[in-house]
Amino acid sequence: MQSVIISGVGSCIPSRVVPNEHFLDTEFYQENGERFTDPNDVIIRKFEKITGIRERRYAKPGQKASDLGSIAAKKALENSNVNAEDLDYIIFAHNFGDMQKDNNRIDMMPSLAARVKGQLGIANPATTCYDIIFGCPGWVQGAIQATQMIRCGDAKHVMVIGGETLSQTVDPHDRDSMIFSDGAGATIFSASDAEKGGYVAQCSRTDASEELCYLAMGPSNNESLNDHGGSYIKMKGRKIYEYALTNVADAIKCAIERAGLGLEDIDKVLIHQANEKMDEAILHKLFKLYGVMGDSEKLMPMTIQTLGNSSVATIPTMLDLILKGELEGHELNSGDNIIFASVGAGMHINAMVYQMP
Repeated sequence: MQSVIISGVGSCIPSRVVPNEHFLDTEFYQENGERFTDPNDVIIRKFEKITGIRERRYAKPGQKASDLGSIAAKKALENSNVNAEDLDYIIFAHNFGDMQKDNNRIDMMPSLAARVKGQLGIANPATTCYDIIFGCPGWVQGAIQATQMIRCGDAKHVMVIGGETLSQTVDPHDRDSMIFSDGAGATIFSASDAEKGGYVAQCSRTDASEELCYLAMGPSNNESLNDHGGSYIKMKGRKIYEYALTNVADAIKCAIERAGLGLEDIDKVLIHQANEKMDEAILHKLFKLYGVMGDSEKLMPMTIQTLGNSSVATIPTMLDLILKGELEGHELNSGDNIIFASVGAGMHINAMVYQMP
């Protein structure tokens, strides 16, 4: 069967740095509409202790998710031997499209993938574009789909982009708004005749009963904003934490077993950057499933401390930083087995085993 390798990677990390101190003057409200009694410095200190986030990145005013995606896509092409006109598909994973100016109305038509094609100036009509709405695991799901299309002979080169401007759709009066950030990452998956390296296996799942609304859109905690008809990201943090801790490690183990490997064969685990403590707990659960005491710092790189949670963009951005040697203490070499794993709205979980060519 045709091998599938990542032939190009690029990312767009916005230049606007937003430290936690940015929120010192924010009016935070509880779900019942009442103000928190704790002062903001206490709220922020607790937030940083739980999530690990010290700062995050926001897009420039007027900059949309498709703009960030186009920048990442151009860099991925520059870092590959693939001509843009030879792309068979462009897949853009996101959750909120491009935000309308001065409000948080979602704009998904035309698709963001088609907008990227336009910004890249691709003239080839056979370059087919579509978007994936799959929560934070969207980029991993796009990678799985790209692999399937190439392995069945339908494509040779597929670009998968993950991009968001979450700063434009968060409730400014909700403490959870401090988690989210903006960014984009792009990867090109290509057919290869190499005997070693590339996609190995995957495992995915969706739980949509009680878990369906763990992450959903809803009104602001500040009731005065709701007269304008806005809708914002809302999440049940404790429920998500428990769900992820219960199920993500199992999905990773499933993918490793489908690859015919053991945990000792895995060199890196790139987990969606949702919450530092949660990701650490997931990895420790994975160690427990295998009955080992692993080194989480060596196995699992982290970017959430300075980049925040940019949803679909966290894994491809992290991959790009490692490949460029910009994530201290982490590198990837030929033959290394790595895991891409994510959890998010749906609730969806997926994990993919990939070997560095």
